[in-house]
Amino acid sequence: MFTFLGGRPCLDLTTTLQVRHREHPRELLTTPADVTRWLAEAGYGTGIAVDDAGLRRTVALRETIDRLCRHPSRETDREELNAFAAGPPLVPYWTGAAVEYRGDLGQALATLARDAIDLLAGPHAGRIRECAHPDCSRLFLDASHAGRRRWCDMTACGTKAKSADYRRRKSGGS
Repeated sequence: MFTFLGGRPCLDLTTTLQVRHREHPRELLTTPADVTRWLAEAGYGTGIAVDDAGLRRTVALRETIDRLCRHPSRETDREELNAFAAGPPLVPYWTGAAVEYRGDLGQALATLARDAIDLLAGPHAGRIRECAHPDCSRLFLDASHAGRRRWCDMTACGTKAKSADYRRRKSGGS
């Protein structure tokens, strides 16, 4: 099961490589089936066929988005993101009760790339944050009123960090 805490699908994709800053990050997209499952859980349609080349393309897009969120001035990454976005997007299909998205992997990647462009070129680009917990490297969109959110999720990382700070203060550590 994947976690969707980023506030935008493109940011959620970047978190499929966890604890990036560690020597051995945790890769969640190890097989084509993992990509199919992530797309389904993210709401991008069920049963999208992914092969080994599709897995590599998905990881390439993820890494491009991650680099641009951290260093938006990288021209080669912007060109790569634009190339991903140039394809046709997924097609929304209204069932009467919900909206389903239909299409293939290329369309799903184009849709994710367009989401990244919308975020990175829009007014919220300055609100992209990395979780402040030392065991987390998730990127998230800080939608708080004050714009000072520090953790990807208060339950997951915020409580752990605050508890650790409290224990350190109580034990006399600095």
